[in-house]
Amino acid sequence: MYKIDFIRTLLCLILISVFSLSSQFGFRNHAYAQSSKIDDLFIKLQDKDTKNYEVIEEQIWSEWRKSGSLKSDLLLKRGMNAMAQGDFTASVEHLTAAIDYTPMFAEAWNMRATVFFLMEKYALSVSDIQQTLKLNPRHFGALSGLGMIFERSGQPKQALEVYKKLLEVHPRSSNAITSVNRLIKDLEGTSL
Repeated sequence: MYKIDFIRTLLCLILISVFSLSSQFGFRNHAYAQSSKIDDLFIKLQDKDTKNYEVIEEQIWSEWRKSGSLKSDLLLKRGMNAMAQGDFTASVEHLTAAIDYTPMFAEAWNMRATVFFLMEKYALSVSDIQQTLKLNPRHFGALSGLGMIFERSGQPKQALEVYKKLLEVHPRSSNAITSVNRLIKDLEGTSL
């Protein structure tokens, strides 16, 4: 019971942090994630006339995976490979090393949050999501993960708010669109 209350409190604090960062979505001062190339890609991603938005999304991911340090990029790649092979312990070790070496590398924080999520260590995942969003408030992957954690912890209203925030950043996110529609339907009859 205490663990669930702690996670819910932590999630509420993260939600407050996410919404306080929302006014910063256009800023360019976030290391490694806010280059003019990224800004241009987000403009294209939000343009409803853009075809093949999946290609733009992958280009954004590709840019996010660049830390500015070959060592950190290699550690990220090793962490991602270990995660894909199900070796979560090795993945966390590689990603922690990348974070230690390049603490402003938002994607290393996000990947480690993903590994913690897969390990069902939600409090650790939320902590890394918070750091990811501090460094890169437009990180649609981190927002998606936060929404999923809210859902798994029985907080559908908070999940809905995060998914709506995600749609502001990435209006074509199929996960967010599906989740918003499902949660609105599930919450019908309750006060939103």
